Parts: sequence; structure tokens; C-alpha cells
Amino acid sequence: MSSVADEPALLRRYRAEVFVATWLSYFGFYLVRKTYAVVKGPLKIRLGLDDVHVAYPWTIYLVAYMVGQFFAAWLGRHVQSRRALIYGMVVAAASNVVLGYLVDGHRASAYLWICVTMAIHGVAQAVGWPHNVGLFANWTRRAERGTLFGIWGTCYQIGAVAGKGLAAFLLGWLGIAWSFIGSSLVLLVITAVFAALARERPEAVGLSLHDESEAPAPGGADAGRRQEPLPHGWVGMIVAMGLIYFGLKFLRYALDSWSALILSEQFRLSATRAGYLSAAFDLIGFLGVITAGIWSDRIAGAFRTPVIFWMILTCLAATCLMWFAGLTSATLFVVLLGVIGFTAMGPDSLVSGVCAMDAGSRRQAALAAGIINGLGSIGPIVQEPAIGWLKQTSGVDAVFLLLVAVVALTTLGTGLLWFVQRRQRAPKSGDAR
Repeated sequence: MSSVADEPALLRRYRAEVFVATWLSYFGFYLVRKTYAVVKGPLKIRLGLDDVHVAYPWTIYLVAYMVGQFFAAWLGRHVQSRRALIYGMVVAAASNVVLGYLVDGHRASAYLWICVTMAIHGVAQAVGWPHNVGLFANWTRRAERGTLFGIWGTCYQIGAVAGKGLAAFLLGWLGIAWSFIGSSLVLLVITAVFAALARERPEAVGLSLHDESEAPAPGGADAGRRQEPLPHGWVGMIVAMGLIYFGLKFLRYALDSWSALILSEQFRLSATRAGYLSAAFDLIGFLGVITAGIWSDRIAGAFRTPVIFWMILTCLAATCLMWFAGLTSATLFVVLLGVIGFTAMGPDSLVSGVCAMDAGSRRQAALAAGIINGLGSIGPIVQEPAIGWLKQTSGVDAVFLLLVAVVALTTLGTGLLWFVQRRQRAPKSGDAR
């Protein structure tokens, strides 16, 4: 046990190590996740698929990911997040290696086994978000989470950019199989670093992190998670945020999954160049994550909903512009892709991360993040076959009209949530002034 005088310095050191470890962990999850979107075009040609059939493996992945979120939420009440993350990273890396082997040949059964492997990959990936959020919550205070998580949230923006860039580079250099295998090798190295640096909570190393905005756990810091009651109204608030996250993930995954293919086909670009340009969504999006986090911490009581509303409203305007004029020029398409990324990724990070941590105690963060992300993950499942069918039957214009409608409903839902929260936070007529 360290002396009292040493605890602040030790706490800073351990917090920095956990921050780096969890950042690298989710960066690595995204590194292996982004390959499929880049290789869709070559995969269509190699396996002789149309838009609908090339969408099925990713749809299966998304269904498995959604179901896995609720499994990960349950794990958050029973298993240490550090252990769950190590298992998830190893299985995700192994899945991509298998995918590389499957796409490398012309076996008749390859398509079936690609679908099976994508399902396993989806469950493994589902562990990443709720348990990294759970670890992050264990080592942070409410008043600082917006800013810190805004910086931490760049992991999945930079991870997406790096994943697409690495996949596009390896596709052009070594072929489609190495687009999958190369990212897995990097993730395995990250897993080793994570295992060395990550610690479950301050109490595990003889330290404590006091947060005046959070009541102590019943029975002390080491009390079992299953015995801790959920706050009043917690379930309703989490479900509402999950429904808003449905719209955000629908938009995010639609653009992430299809923008490279649209750029390639609409503007006659090579698959490699389209893969690089499609990264604009994430490259600009990470600035939105930082902006939203810092902005939300500056509001009294760290009230996040106004930030979410105004950014989604701006996202709606940018999505309308994409529908009206985005297909007239590759440059305009990429610029608007970046603007939508900026205005969508900020709210995405707040709803699924910081708001999940703020909803209850830090010991309930993995549970909240799993439920919000699980409900939100229905959006990507719906978008993949819907956009594949719309693109094939009605054209790309119809795809962007659908995205406008989804963002409009998400804006309305966020406005209603803000209204309800303002009424809950307003002083009652009999309260002391």
C-alpha cells in the first residue's frame, strides 16, 4: 500500500495508463472492424455478388453485435471489464485472420463461412464499447468526463481512419486477404499492451477516486455490482437514449458502410482511392467528439442534452445538403461527409459514452452503455439491407432521402428528451429559492 503523500502521483500515473490502454483497445477494435467496408467492391467482383448479397455478411455481423451488446451488459454485472476486453480483442483478431483466408480463394462455400465468421466477429466486437466505457468510468469523475471522454473518444475516429487507410493500402499492395490479416496483427500487439497497462479500478491498486457527485457504493467500494439498486427513472432514461442512438448509429453506419462504394461507382474512382476519401467522415468526426465533450462540461451541472440537440440539428442541415447536391461532385461529397461526421460523432460519443456513465454510478456504466449501444445497434442492422435494396432499386438519391428522414426523427426525439429533462431539473413551486 502506498503512503498518502504518494497517492496523488500514483493515481495520475494509473489513470494515464488506463486512459492509454482503453484508447488503444477501442482503436484496435475499430482497426479490424473497418476492413469490410473498404473491400466491398473487390469482394462483389471476386464472389460475383450484387449489392444485396454483399450486404448480408455485414448485416449478420451487425445482428450479432447488437445481441452481443446485451450479453456484454450482463457481463458488466458479473465479470471484470479488463478480462472481458482481452477475450474480445483476441477473438476479433482471430476472426479477421479467418476472413482473410476465406476471401483469398474461390471456394464455393466461402460465402457461407464468411457469414458465420462475421457473426463470431460481431459478438467479440460487442464487448469493446461497454467494457471500455466501464473501465473509463471507474477512473474518472462526473465533472471531468465530457472533456476527457471527448479526447478519449478520438480512438474510434482515428481507429476508423487508420482501419480504412490500412485496409486500402494493403488491398492495393498485397491483395484483399492481407486487408484483413494485417489489421489483426496490429490488434494482437495492442492486446498485449492493454493486458500490461489496464487495471480494473483504483481500489484494485490500493487507491481511491472520490467523486462528490456520486454516492458511495452500498457496502463499500468492493460491494458486488449485482446488489446495487438502479436509480429511480434509470430504465426509462436509458431506453430513451438508446432510441436516439438508434438514429445516430443508422446514419453513422450507413455512411461508413456505403460511402466508399458510392464514391467508387458514382465518380468512377478506384477502390483504393475511394477507401481513402471515405475516411473523411471519421477524420473530421473526431473533432466533433472533442468539441461536444468540452462544450458539455462547460454547461452547469454537465448537462449534455442541449449539446446533443444543436449538433444533431446541424447534422440534419448537412444531410439535406448531401441529398440535394452531394452527388454532383466528388469534392462536395467528401466535404459534406466530413461535416456530417463532425456533427454526428459528437452526439454519438455523448449519448453512448458520457451519458451512460452519468446516468447512474460508475459501477453501472458498463450496464448502461451496453443497453444504449444494444438498442442503438438495431439501426445499423436495419440500414444495411435497406440501403442495399434502395440503392439497387431506386438509386443513390433515395438512399440520402432516407438518411434525411432518419436524422429528422432523431432531432425531434432529442428535442423531446431535452424538454423532459428541463422539466425534471426545474425547481418545484414549493422549493426554496
